[in-house]
Amino acid sequence: MLSRRNFIKASAFTGAAGFSGILSRAEPAAGANNARITIEEVGSGLEREPLIHPFGFKGNHITELWQAIMFLRSASGTGKVGLATQSVLWSDASVFAAHSERRGNELMFAMSEYALRQLKGVQFDNPVDLLESIIDDVYGYGRDITGNPDLRKTFALNSLVGVDNAAWLLYAAENGINTFDELIPREYRPALSHHHEHVASIPLMAYDVSIAEIVQAASHGAFFLKIKIGQPGTQDEMLRKDIDRVTAIHRAVGHMRTPYTRNGKLCYYLDANGRYEKKENLLKMVRHLEKIGAFDQVVIIEEPFPEDVEIDVRDIPVCLAADESAHTDKDALARIEMGYGAIALKAIAKTLSMTLKIAGLAKEHQVPCFCADLTVNPILVDWNKNVAARLDPFPGLETGLLETNGHQNYINWKQMEQYHPFPDSPWRQDGGGVFHLGEDFYLKSGGVLADSPHYMEMFEH
Repeated sequence: MLSRRNFIKASAFTGAAGFSGILSRAEPAAGANNARITIEEVGSGLEREPLIHPFGFKGNHITELWQAIMFLRSASGTGKVGLATQSVLWSDASVFAAHSERRGNELMFAMSEYALRQLKGVQFDNPVDLLESIIDDVYGYGRDITGNPDLRKTFALNSLVGVDNAAWLLYAAENGINTFDELIPREYRPALSHHHEHVASIPLMAYDVSIAEIVQAASHGAFFLKIKIGQPGTQDEMLRKDIDRVTAIHRAVGHMRTPYTRNGKLCYYLDANGRYEKKENLLKMVRHLEKIGAFDQVVIIEEPFPEDVEIDVRDIPVCLAADESAHTDKDALARIEMGYGAIALKAIAKTLSMTLKIAGLAKEHQVPCFCADLTVNPILVDWNKNVAARLDPFPGLETGLLETNGHQNYINWKQMEQYHPFPDSPWRQDGGGVFHLGEDFYLKSGGVLADSPHYMEMFEH
C-alpha cells in the first residue's frame, strides 16, 4: 500500500474568482437555522489499495483502487475527513481506455484536489447547496484535463465523494447533529424513513469468480447474487459468454433455498454496465432465462444499455434498474420516464448530496431503490448501509438491499477494517446473507459520524 498526503491552509478568502462568492452570498433555506460554516483549511491524501485479483466488469479489468482522503477545517477549528473510493472504469470507461490505470486515477484525484482548492475560504449553509455550486466547475475542469469533452458527469461526482462527505461531517459537527437520522434534511426524510432490522448483504460475482466460490457464498447464506454480465468481446461473443455464465450459475445454485424471499428461492441481480447495445440482444438473454427456468429468480437487470442510447424499456418483462446513467436527479427522472423500474443508489460513488436528491425523486414517483457498491472501503460500506437501512423494503422482500464486495477483492481488507471507528461491531458483520442491524447501529449511525484515528492523524499539525 502506498500513501501520500497534501495539506493546504487557507487563512483568507482565496477561492477561485466568481466561485467562492456564490456560496458566501447565498441565503439560508427558508426556515433553516443552520450555522453558516467557513472552510478555512483543506487537505488531501490517498492510499492505493491493491486487489486480490484483476476485477472484471465493463469488458475490462482493474488491479487497484485508490482511496482518496479529503480534509476540511472550519474557522471554528473543527476538522473532518471525508473518504472516497475512486473507480475510473465504472464512472467513465472511455477515460479508463484512453489512459493507463494509474493515469486515470491521477486524473480523478486531480479533480478532487481542484475542488478542495476552490473551497478554501468558502462559506456554506448545507452540503447539498455546496455540491450544487461546485459540480459544474469541477466537471468542466475534468473535461479539460482528461481531454474528453463528453466526460460522464458521474466521473466528476465520484471525484467529489470525499469532499462531500467531509462537508456533511463538518455540517453535523457545527450544528450539533449526532445521528444520521438528524443529518437527513427534512425534504428527503420521506424517502429514508425506515429502520430495517436487517439489510441483505449482496456479494458480487464478477467475471473471474469461480462457480465453486459462488456455491460457497450461497451455502453461507448469500441469497441475492449480483452477477456481472456484458463480458469482453463483440456483441455476439458477449451474449454467448453471458448465456453460458448465467446457465452455469443457475445450475449450481438455482435449487438452493433461503428464508429471506417470499418464494424461498435465491435472487439474481444481473449487471450489464451498459454493454448491451441493442434491445434485441437483451431480449435474447431474457428468453434464455425463461428457457433454463431462471427467469422468475431474476429480480433486477441493471444498466443494460449505453446511456446515450435512449430506449423505451416498458415492454421488457424484467425490472430494469438505472445505475451510472442516473448521474443526477434529472437523469434519474429521464430513466423513470423510459420505463426503468428501480434506481441503484450510490452515496459512496455519486455523493450523499446527489443521492438524497435522487432518492427523493424516486420516492415521489414510487420507484424502489437499493444501494449498490463501488468496491469501497469499510467505512464507506457503512455510509451506504445507513442509506440502505432507511429505504422502503424492495418489492418481494421485507428488507433493504446493500451490495458490498470489498471483502472479496482487497488484499488488505482486514487491515482496512481496523480503520473503522467500530471495527468489531456486530452490525458490520455479514450474518448468513444479511447485516443484522439493531439499536446500536442506529445510535452510532454505523460509525460514519465518528472520527477514524487512522485518517485524522494524517492531518494533525
